Amino acid sequence: MLKIKRVYDEPEKNDDFRILVDRLWPRGLTKQRASVDLWLKDVAPSNELRTWFSHDPAKWSEFQKKYKAELKEKSAILDSIQTLEKEKKSITLVYGAKDTKHNNAVVLKDVLDEKSKR
Repeated sequence: MLKIKRVYDEPEKNDDFRILVDRLWPRGLTKQRASVDLWLKDVAPSNELRTWFSHDPAKWSEFQKKYKAELKEKSAILDSIQTLEKEKKSITLVYGAKDTKHNNAVVLKDVLDEKSKR
Protein backbone atom coordinates (compact mmCIF):
# COMPACT_ATOMS: atom_id res chain seq x y z
CA MET A 1 0.00 0.00 0.00
CA LEU A 2 1.27 3.45 -0.94
CA LYS A 3 0.54 6.55 1.11
CA ILE A 4 1.76 10.13 0.95
CA LYS A 5 2.46 12.48 3.83
CA ARG A 6 4.28 15.72 4.60
CA VAL A 7 7.70 14.99 6.05
CA TYR A 8 7.04 17.70 8.65
CA ASP A 9 4.05 15.78 10.04
CA GLU A 10 4.77 13.57 13.01
CA PRO A 11 5.84 10.05 11.92
CA GLU A 12 3.38 7.34 12.90
CA LYS A 13 3.79 3.59 13.34
CA ASN A 14 1.61 2.88 10.31
CA ASP A 15 3.93 4.95 8.07
CA ASP A 16 6.11 1.84 7.89
CA PHE A 17 8.87 2.49 5.33
CA ARG A 18 9.27 6.23 4.65
CA ILE A 19 10.78 7.43 1.36
CA LEU A 20 11.64 11.10 0.87
CA VAL A 21 10.83 11.95 -2.76
CA ASP A 22 12.16 15.53 -2.89
CA ARG A 23 15.36 16.65 -4.57
CA LEU A 24 16.26 18.95 -1.65
CA TRP A 25 16.41 17.99 2.02
CA PRO A 26 13.50 19.59 3.95
CA ARG A 27 14.48 22.83 5.66
CA GLY A 28 14.96 22.72 9.39
CA LEU A 29 14.62 18.95 9.76
CA THR A 30 17.27 16.69 11.19
CA LYS A 31 17.57 13.17 9.81
CA GLN A 32 16.26 11.83 13.11
CA ARG A 33 13.20 14.10 13.14
CA ALA A 34 12.41 13.35 9.49
CA SER A 35 12.49 9.62 10.22
CA VAL A 36 13.26 8.82 6.57
CA ASP A 37 14.31 5.29 5.67
CA LEU A 38 15.36 6.14 2.12
CA TRP A 39 15.95 9.37 0.21
CA LEU A 40 15.25 8.99 -3.51
CA LYS A 41 16.13 12.44 -4.78
CA ASP A 42 16.56 11.09 -8.32
CA VAL A 43 12.82 10.36 -8.54
CA ALA A 44 12.01 14.01 -7.80
CA PRO A 45 11.28 16.50 -10.58
CA SER A 46 14.32 17.98 -12.29
CA ASN A 47 15.66 21.24 -10.91
CA GLU A 48 14.36 23.02 -14.00
CA LEU A 49 10.83 21.64 -13.61
CA ARG A 50 10.79 22.21 -9.85
CA THR A 51 11.91 25.83 -10.27
CA TRP A 52 9.43 26.47 -13.10
CA PHE A 53 6.49 25.00 -11.14
CA SER A 54 7.33 26.83 -7.92
CA HIS A 55 4.22 25.22 -6.35
CA ASP A 56 1.90 27.45 -8.39
CA PRO A 57 -1.54 25.74 -8.55
CA ALA A 58 -2.19 27.52 -11.87
CA LYS A 59 0.68 25.45 -13.38
CA TRP A 60 -0.51 22.17 -11.82
CA SER A 61 -1.94 20.56 -14.94
CA GLU A 62 1.16 21.31 -17.01
CA PHE A 63 3.45 20.27 -14.15
CA GLN A 64 1.74 16.87 -13.96
CA LYS A 65 2.27 16.26 -17.70
CA LYS A 66 5.92 17.31 -17.58
CA TYR A 67 6.71 15.35 -14.43
CA LYS A 68 5.03 12.22 -15.76
CA ALA A 69 7.18 12.56 -18.89
CA GLU A 70 10.28 12.74 -16.68
CA LEU A 71 9.15 9.70 -14.71
CA LYS A 72 8.96 7.63 -17.91
CA GLU A 73 12.76 7.93 -18.01
CA LYS A 74 13.05 6.66 -14.42
CA SER A 75 11.44 3.24 -14.70
CA ALA A 76 14.22 1.51 -12.73
CA ILE A 77 13.58 3.77 -9.73
CA LEU A 78 9.81 3.23 -10.02
CA ASP A 79 10.40 -0.52 -10.16
CA SER A 80 12.55 -0.35 -7.02
CA ILE A 81 9.77 1.48 -5.16
CA GLN A 82 7.27 -1.17 -6.22
CA THR A 83 9.65 -3.93 -5.08
CA LEU A 84 10.01 -2.24 -1.71
CA GLU A 85 6.24 -1.95 -1.49
CA LYS A 86 5.91 -5.71 -1.96
CA GLU A 87 8.59 -6.39 0.66
CA LYS A 88 7.45 -3.85 3.24
CA LYS A 89 3.70 -4.06 2.60
CA SER A 90 3.32 -0.33 3.18
CA ILE A 91 5.33 2.62 1.88
CA THR A 92 4.85 6.27 2.79
CA LEU A 93 6.12 8.75 0.23
CA VAL A 94 7.09 11.88 2.15
CA TYR A 95 7.53 15.38 0.74
CA GLY A 96 8.26 18.85 2.06
CA ALA A 97 5.77 21.05 0.20
CA LYS A 98 3.13 22.94 2.19
CA ASP A 99 0.49 22.31 -0.48
CA THR A 100 -0.88 18.82 0.11
CA LYS A 101 -2.76 18.67 -3.21
CA HIS A 102 -0.25 20.12 -5.67
CA ASN A 103 3.12 18.42 -5.18
CA ASN A 104 5.34 15.83 -6.81
CA ALA A 105 4.42 13.06 -4.33
CA VAL A 106 0.79 13.22 -5.50
CA VAL A 107 1.87 12.72 -9.11
CA LEU A 108 4.38 10.02 -8.21
CA LYS A 109 1.77 8.07 -6.25
CA ASP A 110 -0.66 8.29 -9.20
CA VAL A 111 2.00 7.00 -11.58
CA LEU A 112 2.94 4.13 -9.26
CA ASP A 113 -0.72 3.22 -8.68
CA GLU A 114 -1.31 3.14 -12.45
CA LYS A 115 1.83 1.08 -13.02
CA SER A 116 0.75 -1.50 -10.42
CA LYS A 117 -2.61 -1.97 -12.18
CA ARG A 118 -0.90 -3.17 -15.34
